[in-house]
Amino acid sequence: MEQVTQAVKQRVQELRQLLQNASLAYYVLDNPIMEDAVYDQLYRELQDLESKYPGLITSDSPTQRVGERPASQFTSVRHNIPLYSLENAFNMKEFSKWQERWQRHRQESPLAQGGLGEIEYVCELKIDGSAIALTYENGILVRGATRGDGVAGEDITQNVRTIRSIPLRLNLDNPPGRVEVRGEAFLGLEVFKQINQERSSAGESLFANPRNAAAGTLRQLDSRIVAQRRLDFFAYTLQIPGKDDAEVAKTQWESLELLQEMGFRVNPNRKLCRSLEDVQAYYEYWDTERLNLPYMTDGVVVKLNSILLQEQLGFTQKFPRWAVALKYPAEQAPTRVENISVNVGRTGALTPLAELQPVQLAGTTVQRATLHNSDYVRSLDIRIGDTVIIHKAGEIIPEVVRVLQELRPSGTQPFQMPTCCPVCNQPVVKPQDEAVTRCVNASCPAILKGALVHWASRNAMDINGLGEKLMHQLVDKGLVDSVADLYDLTVDRLASLERMGKKLAEKLVDAIAHSKTQPWSRVLYGLGIRHVGSVNAQTLTQKFTTVEQLSSASATNIEAVYGIGPEIAQAVYQWFRVPANQALIDRLKASGLQLANQEAGKMPTPQENLFLQGKIFVITGTLPTLKRDEAKALIEKAGGKVTNSVSAKTDYLLVGEDAGSKLEKAQELGITQLSEAQLLEIVED
Repeated sequence: MEQVTQAVKQRVQELRQLLQNASLAYYVLDNPIMEDAVYDQLYRELQDLESKYPGLITSDSPTQRVGERPASQFTSVRHNIPLYSLENAFNMKEFSKWQERWQRHRQESPLAQGGLGEIEYVCELKIDGSAIALTYENGILVRGATRGDGVAGEDITQNVRTIRSIPLRLNLDNPPGRVEVRGEAFLGLEVFKQINQERSSAGESLFANPRNAAAGTLRQLDSRIVAQRRLDFFAYTLQIPGKDDAEVAKTQWESLELLQEMGFRVNPNRKLCRSLEDVQAYYEYWDTERLNLPYMTDGVVVKLNSILLQEQLGFTQKFPRWAVALKYPAEQAPTRVENISVNVGRTGALTPLAELQPVQLAGTTVQRATLHNSDYVRSLDIRIGDTVIIHKAGEIIPEVVRVLQELRPSGTQPFQMPTCCPVCNQPVVKPQDEAVTRCVNASCPAILKGALVHWASRNAMDINGLGEKLMHQLVDKGLVDSVADLYDLTVDRLASLERMGKKLAEKLVDAIAHSKTQPWSRVLYGLGIRHVGSVNAQTLTQKFTTVEQLSSASATNIEAVYGIGPEIAQAVYQWFRVPANQALIDRLKASGLQLANQEAGKMPTPQENLFLQGKIFVITGTLPTLKRDEAKALIEKAGGKVTNSVSAKTDYLLVGEDAGSKLEKAQELGITQLSEAQLLEIVED
């Protein structure tokens, strides 16, 4: 190999900088500074030099966007900072209610200080794509991940690197140690059209819409295919761990401008609004003009501009209180009801479904729509043969909203909910205080299949390869009668199933065995107790750290947990009183599943390890050895609480390097300051 001269090193650096500047101008600033032919020539020169001197190749080189080898699978990664979803508002009335809620919460918050002053809002178009999280270390892109469940997603770094509007290196002279960026990956309409034309010519199935195409593309194992599909990206959130958001930028608007300076593409159609009337005008304008955009948008994201106000408001268990997605009115279409069938879900609920003459709606072909329950059908008087208007509720679930009575054919009959379950033929019940009709036969195959599918789902036990069709086979063949039976399945028994084979059976047995490592919160969610979603399951298992604690708790004790209402408490309490459910728990425990939090074996007494009981902490700056989440965990384990803003109620300020405005405020208020070493001395004493 030839010796690398200083001149070669310098030329490689020059080429990378030239190409990076050209990409920034073309993909982000929409202001090309270089002809395509010149770019290609410089790119080939850099490729040749890196091929000749492979020791000069770096991960942020423009030539390294596309990997040579397809990945074998995606790995799950935990987000450094959770990705929350947004609360939806479907009209200005609901938006006004959101406004009232955050203002009321601020009045009640101990962190609120002073008057609100003039409230500003940042309005951004809600891009119809897939959210991704980017991590940069010392300015270099090191990870890209899907949103997943908000806590963990899939590592798609190899695919993210192919997106030209995502910089491999931040456009900063002195980048922070770590930078977290959130944004939306999407397909432009013209690119989407070209992809479907190519798939049609190749005899492949077409993508239903750009959103599905973008999501499917991001999960391609071969990054070369991803590169060919030309995904785009808009950034909308910037976070620098170790710094409070208000230390990075004082407003959302400043944060977006900083993202653009770093080399990211930010949606150019954003607007700073100073009144609700401004927000409404922006929303109504884009509800019409969105049809002229080169990409799909399904609403407007409204955020409070003040970062300090955002910190004061904080988050619910699911959403930031300081932002809302103001969705456009749902697209509607007429079609005909060809039949009304009844589906039986995992809780035994009977749901009538309208089987429709196929119709295009919001980018997909709709053939079925939910009719919710018998009361809903009766209120609209929906009959077989009717012409109806459907829309997508939240642009996701098709729903019948109106019957065109004037087009009703003669001889139609009102719909009657069956008196027996359409699956097991056992009598159904409709409690007086509920709108839902239910099958109460615990052995009903539909209930069992639904429970099994829920158990294996991504947010529950996440058993890879155990899909709905296979689950139905297992039930129909008599191999599984409860979720506990899954852990008794063998390779030989599975291999006998249609289209299974020994190799697939071995993989499935391994996946089922791996699910035993899932935490207690996922097990609780997977049990499918009515009203217990994944967030409530996490809340309950933080309080009741073992299954024994939860199963022996009274309904009153369960309801006393913050965020758990009487309906949830009663459902959980009653579930654990059923002997069959107690037997199921015993079997799952015998199979080795996690029915307790990992640290549940040692519970602190009131006198033990709770040195910081009731103390309120705020953290500022970069700590010498601890990450902020680690420091927070230590404080909370010792009984303390960590908040985002300094106030008169703050007891301690934990101070690291490059401390910002919080230190000044703490000094003004006379709040005690602690170093990391002092904190460790307290909690480890």
